[in-house]
Amino acid sequence: MNPVHQVLIIEDDPNIVELLSIHLTDLGCAVTSVQNGLDALAAAKTQPYSLIILDIMLPGINGMEICRQVRLTDRSTPVMILSAKSEEIDKVLGLETGADDYLTKPFSIREFIARVKVIFRRTEELPPENKATPLLHMQFGELEIDLDKRKVTLSHARIELSPREFDLLALLASNPGKSYSRRRLLNLVWGYDFEGYEHTVNSHINRLRSKIERNISEPQYILTTWGVGYRFNEEL
Repeated sequence: MNPVHQVLIIEDDPNIVELLSIHLTDLGCAVTSVQNGLDALAAAKTQPYSLIILDIMLPGINGMEICRQVRLTDRSTPVMILSAKSEEIDKVLGLETGADDYLTKPFSIREFIARVKVIFRRTEELPPENKATPLLHMQFGELEIDLDKRKVTLSHARIELSPREFDLLALLASNPGKSYSRRRLLNLVWGYDFEGYEHTVNSHINRLRSKIERNISEPQYILTTWGVGYRFNEEL
């Protein structure tokens, strides 16, 4: 039987590579591994992957730069960062660079597997709250959202969004008028609770607004529900 998921591991510690490969193979994944930044960028272009697992401290090019370069051409492949850097600023930087998850070394293999399963589950189906709507194409004035193609246009011009920016917009737009707390958005869009990282949502919302709003000081699409979080304008 062919593997369901192709996984690329970018890690220079052979012991970690072996450990992850064993457990990913048990999940039915086909694993490719590289040990330095230059090989990583080349490998990322060879085929589509279900997941890229990325160490930060690598020979040649560090993991953050690899993530940035991958996101220039690939906005959909999930990226999980593994790093010995445990400071909050490092985690936030990793997530805002385009990573979907950040796991600090040393880590529990059970937690690693749980997070991998969440990523696979999230990429295979729409968030639960989106299932109620059959709409794959939505239009709100000049803003058009194609869920199937993961495409957003404003006045017929395509807007380039990161995977998490698109997921945030799709969730909010699929449920106009419904207010979501930052914690709830973290759970729905990132797949689980990033306790203490609610400001990551703020950063993504601010970048999203800068791309789709004509005037970010008076947003038309993504509104703030004071004391709660955010909602999509139900009056459009």
